[in-house]
Amino acid sequence: MAFGERLTEATRKVGTPLCVGIDPRWESLPLEIRKNKGGATPDSLQAVADAYEEFSLSVLDLVHGFTGVIKPQMAFFEAAGPPGLAALGRVMARARERGYFTILDGKRGDIASTAEAYAQAGLGGALHAGLNFPVWLSDSLTVNPYLGADAVEPFIHEARKVDGGLFILVRTSNPGSGLFQSLECQGETLWQRVARQVGAWGQVDASGLADVGAVVGATQPAELAWMRQNLPAVPLLVPGYGAQGGALEALKPAFGPKGAGAVVNSSRGVLFPFKPEASDWRDKIRQSAAKSACELAGVSGMGAP
Repeated sequence: MAFGERLTEATRKVGTPLCVGIDPRWESLPLEIRKNKGGATPDSLQAVADAYEEFSLSVLDLVHGFTGVIKPQMAFFEAAGPPGLAALGRVMARARERGYFTILDGKRGDIASTAEAYAQAGLGGALHAGLNFPVWLSDSLTVNPYLGADAVEPFIHEARKVDGGLFILVRTSNPGSGLFQSLECQGETLWQRVARQVGAWGQVDASGLADVGAVVGATQPAELAWMRQNLPAVPLLVPGYGAQGGALEALKPAFGPKGAGAVVNSSRGVLFPFKPEASDWRDKIRQSAAKSACELAGVSGMGAP
């Protein structure tokens, strides 16, 4: 299936637009896992990576049925060095086995052959001496458009080879986002200019969604409404819900008919609703995932998950 169709199916099969971000943090992990990997203080990057992998694989099992979309954050795995990247590879593989739609969050952005290499690694596989070697095999990537069209087009080209897609940074949820994104640029803001270009880059499939989407934060409800009104075919990845302060009701403008067109990410809110010493951390994750799934099903118009 095409990108938009697969994204729509991923949310419809569970009845909620919830996307769970996989952001492992050592200090937040259950003590049960940390003790098995070196105690309160890790003795190596391998220990950190092993703990991240064990926890992330557990999360994939615990949230199954409450979400169809998983977003691993590369930064946390990269911070565990080469063992962390190896762990990320196994987490991505398990996510595919469990049928999740994956968004690999690395916010890459570069030009020419460098962008092509990033895109190949993230999506269909890297080419070496004419041979294709799978790397991350994600369904989609997050991409930074700051360098312009020649930095984004290699990602689009590689994504279309494998019916994949992109989520381009447009209006982010961090407090300092307005420093550049809100600048006036020929009668509109810079983020609106970027958004219109995102709309021009995308190709719409039978689902009514394009294969180039936009990242627009849950802390920006007016911007969500502008995106859905002006660019109805652009799928939205909406971070900032929950721990970052995005209010539930503010998400309503992000969705099209029957909840189509947006996935809402929650990372810390689903992953860490417990104190590290808690023995019932698995139950807490499932409860948090269920609560988020129900809340987002309601506000999106999908109904009950």
